[in-house]
Amino acid sequence: MIECSPLGKKTDYVQTYNPELLYPVSRQLARDPLGIGVPCPFVGCDIWNGYELSWLNPQGKPEIATAQFTFPCTNPSIVESKSFKLYLNSFNQSKFSCWDEVKKILERDLSQATGGPIEVALLPIDAIIPSPMQSLCLDHLDIETDVYDVNPDFLVTKEIFNKETLVSHLLKSNCLATGQPDWGTLIMDYTGKQIDHKGLLKYIISYRNHSGFAEHCAEQIFMHLMERCQPEKLSLQILYTRRGGLDINPFRSTWQPSPSITRCIRQ
Repeated sequence: MIECSPLGKKTDYVQTYNPELLYPVSRQLARDPLGIGVPCPFVGCDIWNGYELSWLNPQGKPEIATAQFTFPCTNPSIVESKSFKLYLNSFNQSKFSCWDEVKKILERDLSQATGGPIEVALLPIDAIIPSPMQSLCLDHLDIETDVYDVNPDFLVTKEIFNKETLVSHLLKSNCLATGQPDWGTLIMDYTGKQIDHKGLLKYIISYRNHSGFAEHCAEQIFMHLMERCQPEKLSLQILYTRRGGLDINPFRSTWQPSPSITRCIRQ
């Protein structure tokens, strides 16, 4: 029964893979009062789009994807939505060998929960988010890390003067009040000594277990960059994934009063 589901209850956000979080609900509970029997008098499917799917590769680097889940309406059960979200969040700190492994696990678990076959499609975030002109996405850098608590020691510079725009979709922290994960796309413009790209990406990833409000995280990142890298100019914007109909987009700059309006697929 729906009363036994996690809906409306206090939630602990599990970050290691756990398929037992999925809570199936029989479709017949709602179909019987409508006189809908088996077989159904219609065909169709339920399509879910997921924007908060992330896991770790074997080197500890986060992978992040958008996902589309297609459930045939002939499957005898649906998945209660909060349990589905909790299940997807349980991938956050678990390591998987490749994208195909994640896809197969999702299809297996969700098929078992709903009692029939389903389809899963995974797409990289940066394949569908337009990046700022002449920007460089850091997310393809080959790094290894196991640091998921904020560490500004990763921020170092080279004796080369540079002006560049850098983007990463791998920022994740946790809401200080609720513990829910906050997902962000970070965009920064700077002028000054070149910031080591791999070190910067490791620093961004080090927020993965950090608890803090979105605005405070943005200011902490800004101040760490100013203190450790000492750029002549710095602008930082973080586009946070929408939650409850609101998306937060903190912007801080040494010279620019406000940013151009930018939206991404997760908003």
